[in-house]
Amino acid sequence: QVLDTKDVQVFKVTVNGQDAKFGFGEKHGFKGTPLEITLPFELRRGQEAIVEISFESSPKSSALQWLSPEQTSGKKHPFLFSQCQ
Repeated sequence: QVLDTKDVQVFKVTVNGQDAKFGFGEKHGFKGTPLEITLPFELRRGQEAIVEISFESSPKSSALQWLSPEQTSGKKHPFLFSQCQ
């Protein structure tokens, strides 16, 4: 599986609670760097996979934006969203 990244540091990736191997492909100027994830099991047709990524963003992470807790409906936690598909 390949996901887009830009100016983030990835610490750990899990799929359905299992550690997954990951690495980065070649950086592409304004597009960023592909995050390449190797699933720790064979994915069957129709099987659900929950991918969790532990990461740290930076102010240069242009595709990521944060809402402060006050800007969210619950007013308790910040909210991270991405403008990328």
